[in-house]
Amino acid sequence: MSSVPNLAEGYEISADAGRIDVARVHRWLSEDAYWALGRSRDQQDRAVAGSLNFGVYETVSGDQVAYARVITDRATFAWLCDVYVDPPVRGKGIGTAFVAAVRERLREYGLRRVLLATQDAHGMYEKVGFAPLERPQEWMALYFE
Repeated sequence: MSSVPNLAEGYEISADAGRIDVARVHRWLSEDAYWALGRSRDQQDRAVAGSLNFGVYETVSGDQVAYARVITDRATFAWLCDVYVDPPVRGKGIGTAFVAAVRERLREYGLRRVLLATQDAHGMYEKVGFAPLERPQEWMALYFE
């Protein structure tokens, strides 16, 4: 699976961390994303600083309309997280095209696997090649909460 769906006209994807609207991303995640509700700005800033960051932007205004973050060693493993598309632009295929573009960027590293967790977007991720764990009994997690 290497095809990348076309991004809706009028939008562009960038991996330039300097373009991330950190205040907007923090607001999106801490106020609207079930997995990050209440996340502090300090936590978000540290997360951005320690990750690969991707954004989708309106080409005319430059406004950010989507965000994704990847934690990776750039050699064997990556965790795709904090994928968020601003509600006013949902339904335009931006999320699918965005995640596919991130997938292709990660492919360049020769990673063995990319993981993610989702409660409600399985169908979108399946469109770009993600599948349930083949052997979930082999995976464990350490929770500090």
